[in-house]
Amino acid sequence: MDSTTDKALMMKVKNGDLDKLGLLFERYNRPLYSFFYRKTFEPQLSEDLVQSVFERMLKYRTTYSGSGAFTTWMFSIARNAHIDHFRKEKRRQEDEILDEERIEGEAPDGYHELDERNRRKLLLEKALEQLDDEKKEVVILSRYEGLRYHEIAEIQGVSESAVKVRMFRAMKELKQIVTTLSEAFSNE
Repeated sequence: MDSTTDKALMMKVKNGDLDKLGLLFERYNRPLYSFFYRKTFEPQLSEDLVQSVFERMLKYRTTYSGSGAFTTWMFSIARNAHIDHFRKEKRRQEDEILDEERIEGEAPDGYHELDERNRRKLLLEKALEQLDDEKKEVVILSRYEGLRYHEIAEIQGVSESAVKVRMFRAMKELKQIVTTLSEAFSNE
């Protein structure tokens, strides 16, 4: 095994060479940040969650088996960190009123000054915010992080077929939300 592969580095971390976690951090802090940012749209929270992932990787290093892709193991930890964070937040904010009109909204400041490409990008980001967590996660892991369906299935603890169904439904819902938002923003 090449000593610089992700698996080899993580095996060294597992065996006590904790400095190798720094190399993994260098490789994966940006992809993890992007993963969390696309799920939360909160820069500080995304940085905190990245930190949490590496703390968990250190804490649970002895459970790393080296079977399967390292990124699958890492994104499983990331997913759990995200879920744990929002469970805590949900408990803390149970008394707040949920936004009933989640698709309705005003165009963000500067929307009408953007070129068409950036408008579409912004619409897609706003639409992604509207998806439920499972669908949003499938889209992010597949389209932004480049993971395959079987890897996403392992991360989410479901079958590959279930991931395909979630992706199909997510894309259908995204299209509908983008259309709704586009019409709403154009009418302002």
